Amino acid sequence: MSKFIARFAKDESGATAIEYGLIAALVAVVLVTALTAMGNKLSGTFQTVSSKLPAAPAS
Repeated sequence: MSKFIARFAKDESGATAIEYGLIAALVAVVLVTALTAMGNKLSGTFQTVSSKLPAAPAS
């Protein structure tokens, strides 16, 4: 039984998968945050353009 526990404690194969999962989650959070900020800025730009279009002279 003690050999099984020692072998289990030294096994790091699951740790690598967990680390990759944490990295993927962090990348996803950064992407969502960046895209949300960019989307809000882009929405503001389109609102500005949209509000100025009726005042533009017809050609």
